[in-house]
Amino acid sequence: MERKEKIIQFGEGGFLRGFVDWMVQIANERTDFNGSVVVVQPIKDGLCDTLTKQGCVYTHLCRGKEGVDIKKIDVISRCVKPYDDFDGYMALAENKEFRFIVSNTTEAGIAFSENDKKEQRPAATFPGKLTQLLFRRYELGLDGFVFLPCELIDKNGENLKKCILQYSKLWNLGCGFEKWIEEKNIFTNTLVDRINTGYPRDEKIELDFDDKMVNTSEYFHLWAIEGYMGLFDELPLDRCGLNVVLTDCLDKYRTIKVRILNGSHTSMIPYALLEGVKTVGECLQNEKLSAHLASCQREIIASLDSDRAENEKYAEQVMVRFSNPYIHHLCQSIALNSVSKFKVRVLPSILDYERKFGNPPRALLLSFGKLIRFYKHGTPNDSEEAMQRLKNGTVEEILSDVTLWGQDLSRFAKEVEEYANS
Repeated sequence: MERKEKIIQFGEGGFLRGFVDWMVQIANERTDFNGSVVVVQPIKDGLCDTLTKQGCVYTHLCRGKEGVDIKKIDVISRCVKPYDDFDGYMALAENKEFRFIVSNTTEAGIAFSENDKKEQRPAATFPGKLTQLLFRRYELGLDGFVFLPCELIDKNGENLKKCILQYSKLWNLGCGFEKWIEEKNIFTNTLVDRINTGYPRDEKIELDFDDKMVNTSEYFHLWAIEGYMGLFDELPLDRCGLNVVLTDCLDKYRTIKVRILNGSHTSMIPYALLEGVKTVGECLQNEKLSAHLASCQREIIASLDSDRAENEKYAEQVMVRFSNPYIHHLCQSIALNSVSKFKVRVLPSILDYERKFGNPPRALLLSFGKLIRFYKHGTPNDSEEAMQRLKNGTVEEILSDVTLWGQDLSRFAKEVEEYANS
């Protein structure tokens, strides 16, 4: 079937191919969306040549305790490389059928640089390249796009728009262009959640063609979009059995993910490394660690003000994801920058639990103690300042250090010290 090119995708890596493109494939199969994706390679060296050589078709495998689902993905119509063919890239602005722009250019990708110039072919940054394309679209008198950025930063759509308007000022593109950005484009904030495990390098998987771009992920997926009411009329992902959510506020979904998923990791990992456990999967097979994780999750859920049943369901999904036999997630890699992670992911649960119940949560304080012990006797990987403060300070000094936690936590010193010394 001939499909219309409806989506411009900045990024050809495993995540977008195993998330957005996988969803578009399902939408094409189960609805009348009938759309294809044009991939833009946002950096000079990438995977587009390999993808093009095999007709932009590849295999995606969802794998987990649920089983294995193999799907051939053929939604990408072509690849465009701005560094090799800038004119071909700019020509994308001429196609009236394009409606959506998706991206995943890493957390550092949505950034403004005063060194970018309008005359560059292309501009260095992703928002700079995008501004070049949008200005051409504006000059042609066409409507703009709906932006669905997948970068893992808060308010990703708002920040992308802010960068584009900064480039408009820097490059003197004019008030008319800025008005067009505001009125003819929609910048949504989104939250994505899926572990993508990429190319299975150490495995031999039997497929019906020599696929150099085979991609793997877990089954679980969530795309929460802070968007307009008619979004799913244009992009019918909600009619495909996919876990997509249209909301007027992402805060609830972000809080649940950070507290339950990321907080579970962070509350468990230092303890696991002290016990000599190497992977997340092994943590769930360890009776002591799995019991500790379950206790932490109960306290995290109790600390939240959102729907308890919904949070418990998500926690169950997290446990299934952690025990995925196809994912070998090293505890040592998760331990990177554990102090700042603990402050963002676990400390809010401790404080909210204390606020609600009048006493601190014991399992999460145990995690706090194990964090300190890990920095004193384990193999932490953090800023030199954080490592020295935790290694050399007493528990009370560490907890009262406002530079680490943003507040004085010395009231927890007695319980935390007990756990730090055990």
